[in-house]
Amino acid sequence: MAFSNRSFQLGTNTRFQTSAPSVSGLSVRSSAIQKLQAPSVYGGAGGYGTRISTGTSLGQNFGSSFQLNVTGNDVLLAGNEKSTMQNLNDRLASYLERVRSLEKANSLLEKQIKEWYEKNVTHVRQDHSAYLKTIEDLQNKISAAQLENARLVLQIDNAKLAAEDFRLKFESELVLRQSVENDINGLLRLRDDLTLTKSDLESQIENVNEELVFLKRNHEEEVDRLQKQVGGSVNVEVDAAPSIDLATTMENMRRQYEEMAEKNRQEAKERFEKQTEELNQEVAINMEQLQEQKREVTERRQIYQSLELELQAQLNMKKALEDTLDETEARYAYQLNQIQEAVARLEAQLRQLRSDMEAQNNEYTILLDIKTRLEMEIATYRRLLEGEDSSSHLTSEWSSIPHSVVKRAEICERAQSKTGSVMFPTKILPVQQFWLRN
Repeated sequence: MAFSNRSFQLGTNTRFQTSAPSVSGLSVRSSAIQKLQAPSVYGGAGGYGTRISTGTSLGQNFGSSFQLNVTGNDVLLAGNEKSTMQNLNDRLASYLERVRSLEKANSLLEKQIKEWYEKNVTHVRQDHSAYLKTIEDLQNKISAAQLENARLVLQIDNAKLAAEDFRLKFESELVLRQSVENDINGLLRLRDDLTLTKSDLESQIENVNEELVFLKRNHEEEVDRLQKQVGGSVNVEVDAAPSIDLATTMENMRRQYEEMAEKNRQEAKERFEKQTEELNQEVAINMEQLQEQKREVTERRQIYQSLELELQAQLNMKKALEDTLDETEARYAYQLNQIQEAVARLEAQLRQLRSDMEAQNNEYTILLDIKTRLEMEIATYRRLLEGEDSSSHLTSEWSSIPHSVVKRAEICERAQSKTGSVMFPTKILPVQQFWLRN
């Protein structure tokens, strides 16, 4: 009895390497099962002797990798079926032991993968927290800068309003100054008119005085002439009506003229003094008003100069504040651009990390499916071992295994990790082929 030669090679390389802040994806490859023909088991003389040559290599390194290679040669079953079944049972026990060791290695790998996930997810969260803290600080600074900007704008508006008020006050004071200057000019013209009137009155007083002197001199001459006439006449007494006393009459006339002249002089003097007093009072009042207006004009000029200086200072401060505002806006715009670029990079890394996690989740699902298939095949092998009646019955059971169990795809995944590389099997060898090879 001869069986066809089948061989398989089991190996899957998985490497995890962490290189912050990115995680590489998983690479999955599949290859067809390679059939090798190598006659290494042959029957003895008469078909009763059997020689079986086996070679098994198992290497495990849970820190970095493990690899399982199982090779066998053709088996020729003949003669003593009991010893053959015993040999097969021993080999099945060895196979089951290897399966248990692979399960332990698989659990260890799952633990290492879980620790790697926890470590990297925690690290990424810490990095995100740091960036979020930086973003929050920058947002607070931007809010403070906006408040400062609003305060500066408010100060500028207040300065503009104050400058406008000062300008209006200056214009009103300028109008008032012009009106005062016009009043002063009118008072000066009035003073000139009063001066001319005073000169006229003085000339009139001089004329009246001259006229009074002339009248006095004429009166004295008239009196002297009359006295001379009286002194050179003859005293003749006539018994007639009493004559008029010429001296008394002249004296009365002189006294009347003197009283009239004195009265006119007194009236002219009083009128002149009254007008002079009024003019002096008016001139004094006008001079006081003039001095007051001069003081007001001087004060207004000083206020105007101080307002001009203050306005210039406010304009300079406004320009400096505008320059500072432009510089602050440019600086914070640059910082905000850098933050947005950093956030975009972190979002890209986060998307890449999610993609890698989904790929690793898919790979984990595939490995779990492979493990389930292994358990199903082991259960099938155990059911086959229960029927130890005859080799023909065993042969018929082996031939009933579906061809899909024999073929398995080789899945290789590679992921970057700090711990190095881990290799674990994903190609499955059917027990029929395993027994025949060993």
